[in-house]
Amino acid sequence: MLLWLSSLEFLALIDIRQLSLLWFLPAILGRTFLQTGLFIVAHDAIHGAVLPGSLRLNYWFGQLAVTLYAFLSYQKLSLNHWQHHRHPGQASDPDFHDGIHRNIFAWYLKFMQSYLDVKQSVSLFFGIGILFLTLHVGFHIPVVNLLLFWILPIFLSSIQLFFFGIFLPHRLCSESFAGSGDIENSHCSTSSYYPIIWSFITCYHLGYHWEHHEYPYLPWYKLPFVQKSKQHKFREMRQFLTKKCR
Repeated sequence: MLLWLSSLEFLALIDIRQLSLLWFLPAILGRTFLQTGLFIVAHDAIHGAVLPGSLRLNYWFGQLAVTLYAFLSYQKLSLNHWQHHRHPGQASDPDFHDGIHRNIFAWYLKFMQSYLDVKQSVSLFFGIGILFLTLHVGFHIPVVNLLLFWILPIFLSSIQLFFFGIFLPHRLCSESFAGSGDIENSHCSTSSYYPIIWSFITCYHLGYHWEHHEYPYLPWYKLPFVQKSKQHKFREMRQFLTKKCR
């Protein structure tokens, strides 16, 4: 949150006419990454992982994070997300396609509609609109700075969250997959297992998606260690069985 606020302040006040074009892409992508980080804070708060043992503090951190993110409702986000965990890849999963919107573009639009109902859309429009005008008129921040380093990262962040947090992990899901009884498939999700730095950059380790569904109480930064633990246990079991066979 502090990085998000300080980077927005710095880039909002900078004279972009003095910047080389090579700076624009890293600045926009960096702001997008921090924008996604706000959502990750709210996501961990939903699972009680920001400050374990304190529902009240998790709620306030989560609400603050989604307000900064795009004036979203933490309560609606929480209800939808728990519905996703209870019924992954099924008709009642608000994050999943409905059997019709299977291609990535239609699925993305359906995903966004699940969270942006009329009330939420009005809140987002007026919240961003009022703040946008306040920053531009009251603090003389250029419109182009606000568009490039605040509004655009919100849109790009939603794509990042959808692609790495919903589409890739659940794209192979089906009812038979979800109800197969296979412990590896019981969450109707797969994991990407990118190298740890790329896993962090792409979506704060949410690519370890099976692990997240299996251990939802773990914060995002502990998810890679679940996979390492599984690999270690597998090696130990293989060594044990090899000795027994000998």
